[in-house]
Amino acid sequence: MSELSEFFASVSITVDKKLEEVFAEQKTSASERLDEAIRWSIFAGGKRFRPALIFASGRTFGVDEAKLSRTAAAVEMVHTYSLIHDDLPAMDDDDIRRGRETCHKKFGEATAILAGDALQALAFEVISKDETLAVEIRLKLIAELSEAAGKMVIGQQLDLSAEGKEVTPSGVSEIHACKTGALITFSARAGALIAGLDESRMTGITHYGARLGLLFQISDDILDVTESSDILGKTAAKDVSANKATYPSVYGLDESRELLQKVYRNTLDALEMFDVPTDHLAELAHYVKNRRS
Repeated sequence: MSELSEFFASVSITVDKKLEEVFAEQKTSASERLDEAIRWSIFAGGKRFRPALIFASGRTFGVDEAKLSRTAAAVEMVHTYSLIHDDLPAMDDDDIRRGRETCHKKFGEATAILAGDALQALAFEVISKDETLAVEIRLKLIAELSEAAGKMVIGQQLDLSAEGKEVTPSGVSEIHACKTGALITFSARAGALIAGLDESRMTGITHYGARLGLLFQISDDILDVTESSDILGKTAAKDVSANKATYPSVYGLDESRELLQKVYRNTLDALEMFDVPTDHLAELAHYVKNRRS
């Protein structure tokens, strides 16, 4: 197992343990079906990329990892909520997520909507009750996570509105800076916020996060048209069939691959301002550039 694979595995164990703790506090017999739907979605596998980014950022700036786990769990809750809602028939209408039935296919649309709602609400509660962090840090995290979640919603609406239409390069960038980039940027900033970085270095980590989010989306769009459903764990070529605004649809596949390489270099360039080792953050960028699922 590579060092990065071990890192992802370690983060997954830590985050899943924290999620179990939180759900144990919340579970009641009256919400058993809702609890099952939430667990079906959030424990479906995946790399836990956004939590891993929080841990990578926190490690880079010397944060005790005990202070990162609740925020990392909260980000995974928000991400999972967005996937549950994105998969609904009224949105992207997908039947497969992470290699198995989507939440609405397994539990019905109404329960899926409620599972997403519950996860989003619980995410902010989890941060607000994090006694390892000063109150002012919790408030900053809640404010920034709520802003990122709001941008995701805007991005989803822009994405839906662009279906079947001719979209400009700036248009596709706007969509995905909100839909994908906002939560990834928050994840990069979260570890740095907990570390108490000054404003100039927060600007640097923000640039890194925004470029990493762009890198992630370009990679995701390329994979959608080059890999199979079995590899992706979701329906391949779904964006093409839905006439979505994607980087390949705007730039073409070859130019999208060139753009991927350019954005990767820009992502690494954003780390040059820091006077501490940034290997973890650079490795995550390398992973995103080369991922296959």
